[in-house]
Amino acid sequence: MTVRQRAPSRPGALRLLRAAATAAAAKKAIDPVALDLRALAGVADYFLICSAGSEVQVKAIAEAVEEKLHEHGATPWHVEGLSGRRWVLLDYVEMVVHVFHAKTREYYLLERLWGDARKVDLGLEDAD
Repeated sequence: MTVRQRAPSRPGALRLLRAAATAAAAKKAIDPVALDLRALAGVADYFLICSAGSEVQVKAIAEAVEEKLHEHGATPWHVEGLSGRRWVLLDYVEMVVHVFHAKTREYYLLERLWGDARKVDLGLEDAD
């Protein structure tokens, strides 16, 4: 009799959201905000939005998030903007991470666009 190994269960979107926020905070992300889009006709369950003061930092945050979520068994379905480093989008289907250059975030104002979404407490203050 052969025993099959079970495939690892996919981590929950909220767990991925918190892991992504922790990774972003470790790279000094500016003003991380998590939005719960489940009650809206959104494209995902959650958004994590954060920004950085330079293009180098945008890339570093995005790479740190991707690496951390890979440790949790998650691979992005789609990545956009990594070469431009002004707005990197990491799409994990249920959860999407937006890493903005500070000026680009001010221009697009995603938090205002998704203003009906409930904010999620990331508990990052306790991480210090």
